[in-house]
Amino acid sequence: MSERIEQALRHATDTKSVLLGHGVMNQTPGVFGRLFADRAPVIVADRTTFAVEGRFVADAIERAGLAAPQRFVYDDPELFAEHGYIEQLEGFLRERDVIPIAVGAGTINDLTKLAAHRVGRGYLCVATAASMDGYTAFGASITYKGSKQTFSCPAPRGVVADLDVICAAPPELNASGFADLLAKVPAGADWILADALGVEAIDRRAWEMVQGPLRGSLANPAGIRTGDAAAITHLMEGLLLSGFAMQAHQSSRPASGAEHQFSHLWDMEEATEASHGFKVGVATVAVARLYEALLDWPMEKLDVQAACAAWGNGAEVERLFENPEVAVKAREETLAKWVDQEQLRAQLETVKMKWPQLRQRLREQLISSAQLAKMLQAAGAPSESDQIGISRQRLRDSFLKAYYIRRRFTVLDLVVRAGLLEKLVA
Repeated sequence: MSERIEQALRHATDTKSVLLGHGVMNQTPGVFGRLFADRAPVIVADRTTFAVEGRFVADAIERAGLAAPQRFVYDDPELFAEHGYIEQLEGFLRERDVIPIAVGAGTINDLTKLAAHRVGRGYLCVATAASMDGYTAFGASITYKGSKQTFSCPAPRGVVADLDVICAAPPELNASGFADLLAKVPAGADWILADALGVEAIDRRAWEMVQGPLRGSLANPAGIRTGDAAAITHLMEGLLLSGFAMQAHQSSRPASGAEHQFSHLWDMEEATEASHGFKVGVATVAVARLYEALLDWPMEKLDVQAACAAWGNGAEVERLFENPEVAVKAREETLAKWVDQEQLRAQLETVKMKWPQLRQRLREQLISSAQLAKMLQAAGAPSESDQIGISRQRLRDSFLKAYYIRRRFTVLDLVVRAGLLEKLVA
């Protein structure tokens, strides 16, 4: 295990143990026993993950002489991170004094994380693919009332990540994780903007956990496609560190920006069946192109008076979303970050004043959209919207709609407040 992960563990609020290595899945019973003593376990999995990894973990626990694990296996082939599945698992746990062992990737981990929290228990996670950064993260991203929402809940008490299992996972799962990690590049740029405008200061520890090893973790995209053990090890470490940063910051800000808002929007609209990582990867390229247009724009000459005169109150949000529940949530998020004309003027004047230095910082943080696309393609991930069933027109419309669905300050907020969104997207 890397020194960075050991250091992250020392400062973690929730996670006390990470076992990352080849052939470590058979050590799951020992990890469970150290974390939960003589408590009885329950394996939480879907049909696919239980058939291989879940059954292996259950057998290993019995061989170790621990209490024979119960089993909770989601049988729905259309399983996704939706609130109804939380309620199923929560009901099961309330009737039994057991500790969940989540065996799976993003969906299983998020469902178990929130259900365990609601019954006041910790849980152990057994990772089956390097497909996302949520294993060690605070919070669970769940669809509720038609809207993708992040629910506050602790990260797992422990994580077992067997690299033999992860390297053998379907290539598209690890490619999805690569795309999710690549998204930290524009997400970091968004945080730089928020920090510069006094909206949300950068947390240096959380920033370093993500951005410090990021380029190294992304260095061999072709190795992700071919199942190269070293490349996938670096990827998994980067994803775990990203999760630790969210755990330390008690928010997804260190690892999520405008690109995740596109993904959440497409979830709400049921626009594509692509994985979370693939949606985020496509959006990462799109957001990078927006940044390139912004960095070429003479922001030091911005007409602040005109931008303030055109500033509205977000009432148009009601017309953008067909689903009334999504419209209500979008309105709530928009009002939470709304600023009056005086505040807007102060922000835009700050941008004008700081733009030469800020533009340089952003350029140093970002990777060109062309290079991002090449990296995604090398890893086996899509880079263009039509590859995941999102038309160019829908992508274009998503720039505005994604702005409304989260209160987090991103590049979308800057270009909307400056009155430049339509010009830059064009």
